[in-house]
Amino acid sequence: MKAFQRMTKVHPNLASPQRNLLQLTDQGSRREEAEVLTVWRKSLLFNCSGFTVYDAKGNLVFRVDNYGSGCKSEIVLMDATGKPLLSIRKKRQLSLGDHWVIYNGEDSTNPLLSVKHHVSMRHKKSLADVTPFFPSSSSSSFMVEGSYMQRCCILQNNEGQHVAEIRRKEVATSSGGVNFGDDVFQLVVQPEINMCLAMGIVIALDQMTASRPYLIRSWSS
Repeated sequence: MKAFQRMTKVHPNLASPQRNLLQLTDQGSRREEAEVLTVWRKSLLFNCSGFTVYDAKGNLVFRVDNYGSGCKSEIVLMDATGKPLLSIRKKRQLSLGDHWVIYNGEDSTNPLLSVKHHVSMRHKKSLADVTPFFPSSSSSSFMVEGSYMQRCCILQNNEGQHVAEIRRKEVATSSGGVNFGDDVFQLVVQPEINMCLAMGIVIALDQMTASRPYLIRSWSS
């Protein structure tokens, strides 16, 4: 109950009806303006870990509910009704950095994107590389720069265009600004990238860099 009350202070319209946000490759629903999402690193369900994501109007749009028991071999991003949108899995391999794979829905055979932790002393600002898993994929390549742990990083495409940004959420008050800390932040998504994919990349980044990981930590293929 306390968690619910805390979230209503972030966005009051907790019970607002959600809208049918996106389809993974539907170009017909292309947005004309940036969407500002509020990401809460907590599930609304009791005894669960995960994410709860709201749009600028306070409508619930994405959620991750990872139960304490049962299968934990994947992280599933769902819409507000619980429909699986993406599955994010860690690929176990012999390398210096983490490698996460994003699948469409609950599919386990056709990966969409590869998210690899960037390990380089020459490019210290680069955090991760995001590439389509197959050359024929319509998805673009991206690079993540900045610090996810500081909630200050950008996602840019292969043309150098900033298509998404992670930043701290602050609310202005009469006595000054209120910072919600690391567990509540904003994800600004430009029209050039699908919001669902952007949130999937955020989940992969969270698993790569979080100081207190609480979702799954391994998956082998």
